[in-house]
Amino acid sequence: MRVNLFLFPIKKNYYRYVVITNTMADQGNNEKDVDWSKRNFLKAMIIIAAGAATVGVVQGAVRDIITPQVGITAFPSLTIVGTDGKPLKYSDIPVNSANIWVYYYPVTDDPNFLINVANSKGVPQEVPPQDVYIPATGGTYHYPGGVGPNNSIVSYSAICQHLGCKPPIIHPYPAGQSIPGVVFSLEEHPNGVIHCGCHGSTYDPWKGAAVVTGPTTHPLPPVWLKYNSDGTFTAYNMNGPTIYGRVDDFVGTPFPTGTTTTPITIIA
Repeated sequence: MRVNLFLFPIKKNYYRYVVITNTMADQGNNEKDVDWSKRNFLKAMIIIAAGAATVGVVQGAVRDIITPQVGITAFPSLTIVGTDGKPLKYSDIPVNSANIWVYYYPVTDDPNFLINVANSKGVPQEVPPQDVYIPATGGTYHYPGGVGPNNSIVSYSAICQHLGCKPPIIHPYPAGQSIPGVVFSLEEHPNGVIHCGCHGSTYDPWKGAAVVTGPTTHPLPPVWLKYNSDGTFTAYNMNGPTIYGRVDDFVGTPFPTGTTTTPITIIA
């Protein structure tokens, strides 16, 4: 028997294979006349051809199923506005608030805290530029510090770096307020903390949202704010660890083209 293998392209990445056999009279049916090495080679070729055809079909199907990730290519500059749509001013942002102030940046999927850092007496505290330690890597990154008249306004991702919990389960705690079941030094962290009730991770907003207690091993990524000459605030950049759950900070649902503001949401 002679075996001929033909591959016919149907369309890109799709093939059909055809096996044509011819019985040769002079070959007979005697087992000793069979060249087993050739037979095994031809079997292998048939299997390879079938596999190649299958791979082509699977590749095409996967491309049809997987939706490309969307996002942005650079950090936008967005003015933070209040619930009334007017640009937020320093006097609008309370200290030691029992409410959670959140806005979205750099895409519409990513919430961030807006905090006016203060001590237990309600006096705004300057948040200085500093290098923030990353326990997971042993490295550091530079945080530019707070902004505003007292350099006390800061902003950090509101997505916990441990397993991605979001407000209100993670939220700022005013200065001097203890958290049940959480042990840390109020003297070392006198200006409040950000605590996640999911698994107990705690961060210090006065120290660039550095890790206070685990299980998180990454600080909260900071949003860079600009304090404008008219007393408003603009979010314009981020650095530090990548936002939890993201390949990079640019992945997510972009703001509509032409958007120049991002509104505050107040969670009681």
